[in-house]
Amino acid sequence: MKISDVRIRFVHKDGSKLKAVASITIDDCFVVHDIKVIEGAEGPFIAMPSRKTNDGEFKDIAHPLNTETREAVKDAILAAYATEQANAE
Repeated sequence: MKISDVRIRFVHKDGSKLKAVASITIDDCFVVHDIKVIEGAEGPFIAMPSRKTNDGEFKDIAHPLNTETREAVKDAILAAYATEQANAE
């Protein structure tokens, strides 16, 4: 699997931990939108697209099936986020 494109859209809400929303393109043929970049206590992390169930829980709509893929997605998004953040300043 190759992540061929990452796009970052910053979210500007005062006091919000949500900092950006990312879209990734995989192998130039599959796109996943609405991956959240959230500022945590130990730095930014990602949250996959999800929906709220009737009982109030959030369930991922799309997500990696193994740790290796999750790390590749996380690393690509956070690298693009850092680059876009540096360019914005």
